[in-house]
Amino acid sequence: MKHFLLMAVCCYFSAIVFAQPAPKPLTVKGTVIDSATKAPVGYATVSLIDAVTKQSVRGGLTKDDGTFELKTAAGKTYQLTLASVGYSNKVINVTGADEEVNVGNIVLSPVKNQLKEVSITALRPVVKQEIDRLTYDVQADPETKTQNVLDMLRKVPLLTVDASDNIQLKGESNYKILINGKPSSLVAHNPSDVFKSMPASSIQKIEVITTPPAKYDAEGLAGIINIITNKKIDQGYNGSFNLRYNTLYGPGGGINLNIKQGKLGITNYTGYGYQKKRYSSSTSDLTSYLVDPVTKKPDTTLLRQKSSSVNSGRSIYTSTEISYEIDSLNLITGSIDFNNWHSSGENNQFSNEFDDLGTLIQSYRINNASKNKNTGIDFGVNYQLGFKSNKQRLLTLSYKYANSPSDNTTSNNIFDRFNYGQPSYMQFNNSGTREQDIQADYVHPLKNLTIEGGLKAILRHNTSDFENSNFNDTTQTYAVDTKSANNFIYNQNVYGFYNTYQYNKDNWGVKAGVRIEGTYLNANFLSQGSYLDRNYYNFIPSVSLQRKLKNNASVNFGFTNRIQRPYIGDLNPFVDKTNPRFISSGNPNLQPALNHSLELNYSKFSKGGFNIGMSYFFSNNTIQRVTKLVDTVTYSTPQNLGTNKNLGINGSFKRLFQQPVVQQQRDNRQYV
Repeated sequence: MKHFLLMAVCCYFSAIVFAQPAPKPLTVKGTVIDSATKAPVGYATVSLIDAVTKQSVRGGLTKDDGTFELKTAAGKTYQLTLASVGYSNKVINVTGADEEVNVGNIVLSPVKNQLKEVSITALRPVVKQEIDRLTYDVQADPETKTQNVLDMLRKVPLLTVDASDNIQLKGESNYKILINGKPSSLVAHNPSDVFKSMPASSIQKIEVITTPPAKYDAEGLAGIINIITNKKIDQGYNGSFNLRYNTLYGPGGGINLNIKQGKLGITNYTGYGYQKKRYSSSTSDLTSYLVDPVTKKPDTTLLRQKSSSVNSGRSIYTSTEISYEIDSLNLITGSIDFNNWHSSGENNQFSNEFDDLGTLIQSYRINNASKNKNTGIDFGVNYQLGFKSNKQRLLTLSYKYANSPSDNTTSNNIFDRFNYGQPSYMQFNNSGTREQDIQADYVHPLKNLTIEGGLKAILRHNTSDFENSNFNDTTQTYAVDTKSANNFIYNQNVYGFYNTYQYNKDNWGVKAGVRIEGTYLNANFLSQGSYLDRNYYNFIPSVSLQRKLKNNASVNFGFTNRIQRPYIGDLNPFVDKTNPRFISSGNPNLQPALNHSLELNYSKFSKGGFNIGMSYFFSNNTIQRVTKLVDTVTYSTPQNLGTNKNLGINGSFKRLFQQPVVQQQRDNRQYV
C-alpha cells in the first residue's frame, strides 16, 4: 500500500510537471579572438549570467578554434561574461528574445601590466596550476549547485573515478585524503560513499598535491587530495537536501545546513547510504609442484575452489563546524565528525584437491558468515591569530582527537569433510585507534618571500583483542585456541618540525623546505608476554619549481621523500583463517618504507586544456606481502624486502563539463 501511494504521488507531480509548457530554448554562440594576433583564444571561460539575479545559469570553455555555444531558456536578459588568464574580462549584454544569438567575433585584449594577485568576483578560471599543487575551484564551476563532490572529483585533472566509484590519483590508490588540511574519520573507510551524498556547493576547492611540501605529514606515497570546505556563510540560514538511488549500490541521501548569526557560524552535513545485497562468485585453480625429499620426484597437486558470496551494508555520517569571529584578527573554529558503518556477508566455498592422476586427495565445504562494525568520531578546535601589520601573517594553534573502534565477528562452519581435520571455528577481533594531533603553524609573508614553520605531535594508541575458538564435536561447544589468541597494544608517537620558504618573482616560483620526524613506537603482546620497543628518525626534504609560460601554461618540477609506515593492519599478528587453505597474518617487526619521488609536469589550461607529466620514484625497503606454501597451505605475511622502481607517464585532457580521459604507461620493476 505504501509503494502504491508513493507511485501515485510521483505520477501526480510528474503530470503537473509535464503539463507545463516547455521553456523556449535560447542558443548563444560566438568566437573569441586575440586583439593583437587575431588568433583564436581557446579554453577561455564563458558564462551566461542572469541580468536580474546576477546568478550564473550556464557556463563552459571555448574550443581550440575559439568558438563556443551555450544553451539556456529564452525570454530573459543575460550578461555574457568572458575571462581568460592574461586577458582583460569582457561583458556583453544579450537579450533572450530570439531563439539564437550569434555575437560574432569577441576581441579580448591582453593585460599589459599584470598584478601580483587579481580577484575577479563575477568569473574566475576553474583550474589553476600552482608551484606544488593543482587547484580546482569548485565555486567557479556553474554546475556546483546541481552536482555532488564525487562528480566534481571526476572533473579534476590527475584524478580518476572508475565505474565502481574508486578514486585514484595518477593511477595510484596509495594517497591521503584530507579535509581542510587534516585527516578526518569521515573519509577513513568509504570516501566515495560520503562524497556521493555531499553537495558540491559545500566545497570551496579541491587541491591535488603531488609534491607535498614540508608542512604536511610525510605519509602517503602518491600524494594528497585536500578538500577545502566553503567557509563563507551569509547572514541568516539556508539548507539543501539530496536523494539518490543506484541500481547497483542502493539508495542514499544527505542534508546540508548553514546558519550565520552575527559572529557565530554553524555548518552541518549529514548523509546516509545503504548498500543492498550484492552477489558474486569465483573459481580458482592452484597447481603446486613439490619435490619428494626421499625419491626426489616432483609431486603435483591441483587445488580447485569454487565460492559464492553475498554482501550488504549501511552507513551514516555527520560533520559539524562552528566558527566564532572574535574580531578581525582573532578566529576560533571547532568541528565534530561522526560516522558509523555496518556490513555483513556470507560466503559458501567448496574445495577439492587432486593428485597428478586426478584422484581426490581432500575435500570440504565451508560456510563463512561475517559481521563488521566500524565507528569513527573526532573533534577539534583551532585558534587563528592575525596581525595588524600584515593580515596575511598568521599564527594557528590546533588540537584534534579521533577514535575509530572496529568489531569483526566471523563464524566458519565446515561440512562434507574428506581427509580434512580442521574443525569448525569462530574468529573475533575487537580493534581500534585513538589519535591526538597537537599542532602550531606560523606564516610570515614578505615582499616576494613567504616563510612557514611549525611543530606537530601525533599520538596514536592502537589496540587489537582477537581470539580463535574451535568447535568441539564431543561437547558441541566452542573452546578458545590459546595459540591463536592475543591481546595486542601498539603505541606510535610522531613528533615533527618543518620549515619552508616560497619565493616568487616574475614568472618563476620556487618552494623548498625540510621536515624532520621522530617516530617512537612500542607494542605489547599481553597474551604472549612479548614486548617491542623501537624508534627512528626521518629527514624529509622537498623542492618544487615552477616556470610560468604564456597563455596560462607552466612547467613544474618536484622532488620529495615520502614515508609508508606500517599500521596496525600490517603489524597485527592476528591469523586470518577465513579460507583454511590461504592463511594470512600481520608482521609486528615491519619497518617504515622510505620512498624518493621526482616528477616533471607540463600543464596548459588556457588554450591547450591538458596536463602531461613524468614521475619516477624508488624505494629500497618496500612493504610487500610474501606468500609461501607449507604442506598444501598457503601462508601470507607482509615483510620489508626488495626494491621498487616505478616510472610513470600521466596525461589528462580536460573539458569543463566532461570527465577527464587519462592514459597511463608504467614500467614497474620489483627486485627481491
